[in-house]
Amino acid sequence: MKAYLILADGSVYTGEAFGAERDAMMEVVFNTSMTGYTEVLTDPSYYGQGVVMTYPIEGNYGVNYADMESRRVWVKCFIVREYTALASNFRNEITLDQLLKEYGIPGISGVDARALTKKIRVNGTMGGYLTTNPNFNKDAIVAQLKDYKITDAVKSVTCSSARNYHGSGRRVALLDVGAKDNIVESLHKRGLDVTVYPAETPAEEIIASRPDGIMLSNGPGDPTECVEVINNLKKLYETDIPIFGICLGHQLMALATGATTEKLKYGHRGANHPVKDLALGRVYITSQNHGYVVSKINPEAAEISHVNVNDGTVEGLRYKNKNIFTVQFHPEACPGPQDTEYLFDEFIDMMEGKRDA
Repeated sequence: MKAYLILADGSVYTGEAFGAERDAMMEVVFNTSMTGYTEVLTDPSYYGQGVVMTYPIEGNYGVNYADMESRRVWVKCFIVREYTALASNFRNEITLDQLLKEYGIPGISGVDARALTKKIRVNGTMGGYLTTNPNFNKDAIVAQLKDYKITDAVKSVTCSSARNYHGSGRRVALLDVGAKDNIVESLHKRGLDVTVYPAETPAEEIIASRPDGIMLSNGPGDPTECVEVINNLKKLYETDIPIFGICLGHQLMALATGATTEKLKYGHRGANHPVKDLALGRVYITSQNHGYVVSKINPEAAEISHVNVNDGTVEGLRYKNKNIFTVQFHPEACPGPQDTEYLFDEFIDMMEGKRDA
């Protein structure tokens, strides 16, 4: 069956449909990872987005449910150069096509992913619409796409109630603004007792639970939309509880302390982004997935600790006279580079008083 991807600039890409048979409106972005499509599909940070994979073939190793980063698939559409139903891997449980059908997500293959990616790099992220209806009204769809914006992203992906992962070590409160399961796993495998809280949990409730540390997760959408979360973070900032933030959590803590954020032209999404630790003078290869960055910090509250080698954007902050540090990249990424996984150990050292602010 033919499928059609219409972009906000009026261009149309024709391919073959796979996955669920349904229309979808989305923000079209691209990811440069060579592996990890299961993790991409199930990362809550992709809420509302259609993902173009630049690697030319997807589905070749199938899907293993254990590799899912959350409880479901979050992307609105999966866009690939070539899809294969022949899955060659001993861990394979179902095909990529079956996974998309299970969660009602459409896909399109046979698209020139390189040309589409170049278009996004030149013109910026834009709205897109996928349909299998050959008689689509392009003008009407383009008019809708001009006004398309992802809203209520964090509210749509956060957990509905608190849940605990028992451990024998120190207690960590994880604020779920779109958390990947590997954040919980990275903490839990170090023996920590982790309680995951919904995004808009009042600061007073978290403080009353007497955690040894607070983790701020990754997540989707425009960080400035999360007004209630930011107000709660202002209260958590005033405590002496050690805090470690990742991705959206990094942006939200920055906003809570007087910084500003802005939307990137086409974002950072992939597993090979070089980041420099300014204190060590060392470059790490990182996994990233974000469309917004911290653009201007409050120098009285924080200092830049990491920068993106490619474009110089802020990749990390350390807060002055506080046991708080945050990064834009994903130290828990799997699959992907694990160069920066040591940051979880730094967080533990901070909770144990082995590292000063």
